[in-house]
Amino acid sequence: MVLLEKETTAAVPARGVGVLRIVVQIVGELLITVGVILLLFVAWQLWWTNVESDAKQSETIKNFAQELGGSAAPAASDAPDASTPAPTPTDYGPPRVAEAPGHGQTIGIMYIPRFGADYTRPIVQGTSTDVLDTLGLGHYSDTAMPGATGNFAVAGHRQTHGAVLDNIHTLVPGDKIYVQTRDGFYVYVFRNNQIVLPSATDVLLPVPTQPAARPTEAYLTMTSCNPRFGSQERIIAYSLLDHWQPASAGPPAEIAAQVAKALGKG
Repeated sequence: MVLLEKETTAAVPARGVGVLRIVVQIVGELLITVGVILLLFVAWQLWWTNVESDAKQSETIKNFAQELGGSAAPAASDAPDASTPAPTPTDYGPPRVAEAPGHGQTIGIMYIPRFGADYTRPIVQGTSTDVLDTLGLGHYSDTAMPGATGNFAVAGHRQTHGAVLDNIHTLVPGDKIYVQTRDGFYVYVFRNNQIVLPSATDVLLPVPTQPAARPTEAYLTMTSCNPRFGSQERIIAYSLLDHWQPASAGPPAEIAAQVAKALGKG
């Protein structure tokens, strides 16, 4: 009888250890599975969404080029040497300002040499997810159009869905930002950036951050998430219109080869 009690007493903790081992194993496998799912999600966010968006943006630019009929881009062989100093801009008078298109319609193309010789991104009307997650830079519909006095404001993702403003933090005062529309080319010059909270919508005012001011200049405001892999803040890049030229004059010499390549004549 004593021996039987010893066996029974020893079996109870043994069974308990066995159950605990099984529970730990199941929990470990679940954690591994969750980890794999999270890694796949991150890969989808940081890689695949960019692949999909890049393809859609290229298609949007191609469609825009077809609408232009190629008249706004010289052949690459005819493009001026980028190393040649840019001539003094010709005064073409007040910039032409187009009517805002419907939601999801293409306004034009943005070229930012600081972001690389191949940086060409479409500008599309609207800032909802169907635009920003697929089509490129979204135009805040209640702000000015390119070339207009006031604030032409756009938004774009930084690390996903094409990462159209990934390098916004690298802009240096004096950098030029080119906006091409059906009417011509608008050349903005970068001034400064600012880090704000997401609630700081005053950056979209006609004179950014100045509610009582009446605009006398044409601003370009670009907004994106900050930091690069977060969204706790917003990074704002401000530029001012320097000059413009009509489509009939061709693109500015500094980006002629870039425009030719983007519009399929390179």
